[in-house]
Amino acid sequence: MATPSSSNPAFSRNPVFNGKEVQNISAEGLQSMYEQPSATTSDTQRMSYDGVILKTAGMFVVLLATAAIGFIAMFPTPTVLGLGLMIGGVVGGLILGLVNAFKREPSVPLILLYAAFEGLAVGAISGIFEARWSGIVLQAVLATFAVFGVTLALFASGKIRASKRATKIFLIAMVGYGVFSLLNFILMVTGAVTDPWGLRGATIGGFPIGIIIGLLAVLLAAYSLVLDFDSIQRGVKAGAPRKYEWSGAFGLVLTLVWLYLELLRIIAIFRN
Repeated sequence: MATPSSSNPAFSRNPVFNGKEVQNISAEGLQSMYEQPSATTSDTQRMSYDGVILKTAGMFVVLLATAAIGFIAMFPTPTVLGLGLMIGGVVGGLILGLVNAFKREPSVPLILLYAAFEGLAVGAISGIFEARWSGIVLQAVLATFAVFGVTLALFASGKIRASKRATKIFLIAMVGYGVFSLLNFILMVTGAVTDPWGLRGATIGGFPIGIIIGLLAVLLAAYSLVLDFDSIQRGVKAGAPRKYEWSGAFGLVLTLVWLYLELLRIIAIFRN
């Protein structure tokens, strides 16, 4: 009796599935097929945790390289070149950050270019802080790693997860924090507030408001990391194409830079 063929063209066109070549496969051949290792995410061109880690590391290599340039230009004495690099890095990083955040498909050149501009800004800002408070950059880096490590450990253990309720609160808090930061920036630029920290320099009972706002921002950044981890996890489980590893890496770097800058500012206010 003839072997019935599948109506699915993906199977009917393959002689292994339509019965035309099955008879020619020996027992040894079948055993060899079963003993072949399972296809990995690399073989299937699917998103993987290792891929996200490697691409995140690649972004940090670019970021640290340009950060070194910005840092040298601003430490120990700020230079005109350093100020230009800082402004260019801030503007370029902001524009490319928005472009990459809203692009449906990740663009590797744009993501790496974002890392380069962000590095210039972070390096120049770090140089200014280091010149004023010796050792502060190392303290902020260690604090950033500590927050990242604790957040990752809590997420991996299942003790903290992204939820609709928490995310809604996070978004509301982010809007409030953004409005405060914009208002503070305008007041500082216009000279309405003369304190170097703007409204953050005000105190309540002798305690700087900047530290309270900074700690809130650190909590927001930590939850943003949770959202990043959750997105990466869902992408891997759903078998998303490998190119989205760049999206995961971009999200992590974006959040870690924000976290580092907030911690840098909190430590500076503490040491002021």
